[in-house]
Amino acid sequence: MAQASAMPAFRYRAFISYSHRDKAWAGWLHRALETYAVPKRLIGQATAFGEIPARLAPIFRDRDELASATDLGRKVNEALAQSESLLVICSPHSATSHWVNEEVLAFKRLGRSERIFCLIVDGEPGASELPGRAAEECFAPALRHQLGADGELSHERTEPIAADVRPGKDGKANAKLKLIAGMLDVGLDVLKRRELQRRTRRMAALATLALIVMAVTTVLAITALIARHAAVVASQAAERRQKQAEDLVGFMLGDLNDKLARTSRLDIMEAVDDHAMRYFQSLPTTDVTDEALAQRAKALEKIGSVRLDQGHLPAAMASYQAALKLAGALADAAPADVPRQLAAAEIHAFIGMTHWRQGQLDTAQRDFVASQTILQRARVLAPDDTQLQFELAMIDNNLGHVMEARGQLDDAMLSYRSMLPLMRKLVAAQPDNTQWAASLGLAHNNLGKLALMRGELATAIAQYGADDAIESALAARDPKDTDQRDNMLIVRAILGRTRALAGDVTSGIAGLQQAVDIATQLQVIDSGNAGFQEHAALYATQLSRLRRLNGNGAAAAALTARALMTFASLTRQDPGNTAWQREFAEAQLEQGAQSRAAGRTEVARAQARAALRLLDPLLAQQPDDRATLLATVGAKLSLAAVTDDAAAAQQLRDDALSAMQTVRSGGSDPRLLALRVEALLALGRKAEAQPLIQQLWNSGYRDIALMNVLRRAHIDYPANTAFQQKLLAAIDMNARP
Repeated sequence: MAQASAMPAFRYRAFISYSHRDKAWAGWLHRALETYAVPKRLIGQATAFGEIPARLAPIFRDRDELASATDLGRKVNEALAQSESLLVICSPHSATSHWVNEEVLAFKRLGRSERIFCLIVDGEPGASELPGRAAEECFAPALRHQLGADGELSHERTEPIAADVRPGKDGKANAKLKLIAGMLDVGLDVLKRRELQRRTRRMAALATLALIVMAVTTVLAITALIARHAAVVASQAAERRQKQAEDLVGFMLGDLNDKLARTSRLDIMEAVDDHAMRYFQSLPTTDVTDEALAQRAKALEKIGSVRLDQGHLPAAMASYQAALKLAGALADAAPADVPRQLAAAEIHAFIGMTHWRQGQLDTAQRDFVASQTILQRARVLAPDDTQLQFELAMIDNNLGHVMEARGQLDDAMLSYRSMLPLMRKLVAAQPDNTQWAASLGLAHNNLGKLALMRGELATAIAQYGADDAIESALAARDPKDTDQRDNMLIVRAILGRTRALAGDVTSGIAGLQQAVDIATQLQVIDSGNAGFQEHAALYATQLSRLRRLNGNGAAAAALTARALMTFASLTRQDPGNTAWQREFAEAQLEQGAQSRAAGRTEVARAQARAALRLLDPLLAQQPDDRATLLATVGAKLSLAAVTDDAAAAQQLRDDALSAMQTVRSGGSDPRLLALRVEALLALGRKAEAQPLIQQLWNSGYRDIALMNVLRRAHIDYPANTAFQQKLLAAIDMNARP
């Protein structure tokens, strides 16, 4: 028997650290440990960590114990110091939780690293080291790295002791025993043998009880005949109660959820959906109506959409896939039921949107095509169903996005052009349908985006203006609808930015400033909405660029600092979100331009390199994504401008030109042409730049950055009055029904 060492007396047997999204697992573990009876033969045995107790209680669970604490940090540290062990619920949620990481770090600083035990409930250990899989990491940084002599995490990796309840791993029972074995400092086999002995004794007792039950079964059978009639009556009453409950849940997931969405109360929506899910889980799995299954699928879909709005893409995907499992089975069982087909098709589309945001274009396209196939089959059954027509239009929109990201602009144009007349027809039939009206605006926006990439600047401004008019009218119709105000600020920013490209800097600054102001207001309403955070930061970056080029460096610096802080937080929250990564790099690039303008060349060089470190892998992943290409080329040219080594600067400019030459379509995009002109003039190839400059002049492009480049090269670039006439004609043409 090992000698007991002099261990301090602890108030708690363990401290459970977890993300609030894993609270169900924390609750299970807390109950499992506090109700566990230590085998009598082990009680009192001496170990390296003291005598084995009779029970494992009390267990400290921070969310419960600290609910009314006024000084959270002090209370947590006190509880950690008074806990013999630290148990960490490990998942992608806890891996990115600031509090979980700090609790692990604090416990290690107490010198008790060997008393940390992990329970893996989701994700993958070590995924942060695998390309493209960082979002799956389940261990917080403090678990993955050893503590240095200075009390901070070192670069030396460590593998924590872990039990694993994921499918195909330890299972709940064995995982629980693993943790208990670690806490008691005994071998796992010892506990397993004790559990087997307990089970054998229980089985013997149950066998005896079964004999007694058999003896009274005959009497009970006779009694059951008498009670059967009463049971039928009770069953009918239960069915009525279940129907009433399902109607209530339908309201929670329908009207109530929609009202909460318009006010952007994602926190309450999440609570409502969680209540609905708890109700569904309480229903018997062997006696669930199709209506209840459909509601359960809708609940999972709603929860997925909340997660999607918050930017939690892996969690959203899990909800959508669970919803599809139910909705898909219902649709397969009733191929002539159009509402069921619509429900399954919508969930396929949501899954595709999630894959698209993760940069997985092939998978996204497969999901959208699956949705489209279901809808086309259903259209044969209900050719006049307007909701079905709307869903088909939205699939055109989604497939157009995929084609656009691949650089297949002609294919994207076909999808976008088929969407516009259909949405005009639907809106004409139901002018009060705000969702359809907003989608008509989106159709205009899509065509404006492609017009810009084709060098048709007047058409782009006209299409964006049509979208702006629609979104503004919808926002004025319901000022409390935060989603609609978000739609309005997006197009307001895009329209302003495009007007600035045509030389109307005043309108550009005004549009972007309005977008930033609205996004800031929405953040006050819902500070946890990742979409609002992203838009406030993105348009702050774009406004910062115009402020800097227009001579207001101080305002530009303040805007960029704010954007960088937001994007740093968002990318930590979800490293797999490629759009956030790109936008973070764009903010770093703008900060570098400000440093260069202030004469801080070394700082500007470091900032440009930091942007390229983010952009290069993104461009490799999506070489045809226009926004990523523009940002990457801009970063290379910015770095070349602050590089002392002439050969290195030339190589960067050559690389930028090479990257632009790989564009498969949309080569007339004036933003690309302007970057090519900048690179060619810097390389002394003025003759090659001249035709491009003429092409830019013909399109009406007058971005301030290009004007500065041409001015430094002493190249005349007068105003194009014919462009203004073309712009007025395009706006007039687009205003016609």
